[in-house]
Amino acid sequence: MKEKVQSFGRFLSSMVMPNIGAFIAWGLITALFIEKGWWPNEQLASMVGPMSTYLLPLLIAYTGGKMIADVRGGVIGSIATFGVIAATDVPMFLGAMVMGPLAGWVIKKFDKLVSGHVKAGFEMLVNNFSIGIIGGLLAILAYYGFAPVVTGLTNAMAAGVAFFVTHGLLPIASLFIEPAKVLFLNNAINHGILSPMGIDQAKELGQSVFFLMEANPGPGLGILLAYCIAGKGSAKTTAPGAVIIHFFGGIHEIYFPYILMNPVLLASAVLGGAAGIFTFNLFGAGLVSPASPGSILAILAMTPKGQYLGILAGVLVSAAVALVTAIPLIRIFGKKKSLEEAVAEKDSMKAQSKGIKETKTPEEASAAPSEKIRKIVFACDAGMGSSAMGATVLKKKLKEVGREDIVVEHASVSSIPADAQIVVTHESLKERAQHSCPTARLILITNFMAAPQYNELASELKDK
Repeated sequence: MKEKVQSFGRFLSSMVMPNIGAFIAWGLITALFIEKGWWPNEQLASMVGPMSTYLLPLLIAYTGGKMIADVRGGVIGSIATFGVIAATDVPMFLGAMVMGPLAGWVIKKFDKLVSGHVKAGFEMLVNNFSIGIIGGLLAILAYYGFAPVVTGLTNAMAAGVAFFVTHGLLPIASLFIEPAKVLFLNNAINHGILSPMGIDQAKELGQSVFFLMEANPGPGLGILLAYCIAGKGSAKTTAPGAVIIHFFGGIHEIYFPYILMNPVLLASAVLGGAAGIFTFNLFGAGLVSPASPGSILAILAMTPKGQYLGILAGVLVSAAVALVTAIPLIRIFGKKKSLEEAVAEKDSMKAQSKGIKETKTPEEASAAPSEKIRKIVFACDAGMGSSAMGATVLKKKLKEVGREDIVVEHASVSSIPADAQIVVTHESLKERAQHSCPTARLILITNFMAAPQYNELASELKDK
């Protein structure tokens, strides 16, 4: 079930993540040129509405369709989604996330149906007219059939959110957001749920607190600082480096293992997140666009004029609450175990429960002669944050042992290259990595900063 939820969330976020640059461009134009921006400019501000109404949904639709049926899927996904856009007066992000992949699936089925039945010389004619005809029909269907449904869902969600905002209940959303983040659903929550709602709100108010609910680095910062103070072993020694990567680099996945080794710290994350949301609401703070990655630098870049105090207050309060509550929890529940001991015990118990013998060394897990290794892929949920960092660390380790000839790449766990010989990923993503690239040797880690497997793998490849 966890794997299925992660895969579905990953599918949603995969339509948004490649287009984050467009969201940032929209956010910067909004922050700079709207009436309350840094440099109000009525002409340039006229781009804000069309970008949120047309550009962003169509980019999402194209990406969703392309995920299913390559470029043809992207084109027909955009055509079909325009039917939803034309039928409503609100940004159709939800509609794009449905119509894009749906249209891609339809054209993929059509191509499979006619494969081998098209006469030579008529391929281009069939390809072009199939997209035109089927895309047009889907756009009409979306206009009359799907748009009213999406509008109803959007209005219902807006009413529900308004209820929570009006009654000051929005902080309780942390009960869902923080645990889901630790299960590596952070990108799905931020880009699949909160960002579309935030864009709707920002179009009306010029800013939205929804952009801060998942992206706020405060809770993770507080927990990592607590490990700096009260942690033991490698958890304590690696926490300072994790603080920098998390807070300034915006890679929130870096603190997830610290919670997984001591799950009671979820309470600190929830309390810190709720305190942050309460503070943001108290100051009326919000961002003009999604902040991705969730770095304090990206957050400040998306902060509207005059809102810096509220933003910084929310981040600091959430960090302080998480820190104060995490320190005693670490001392009570994590006093006798180091990070390595906790991971080893967990892995052993997991293996015993499944009746399997756990592989402990790289030599035992090796699926191919190491002298033939030419490509290693570091995989994470989105393929942009922790995987990029892990790939950099691994490259340095391999360089130290004279194996610069090995290519080290980073990728999404759902899109691992087929030619990957070794895949390094977090243990919670094991099943998805196995499905994505079943032929590769899998190395599971729990600590992105100082995984012992990095040195073990580098030593193994050096020796052979």
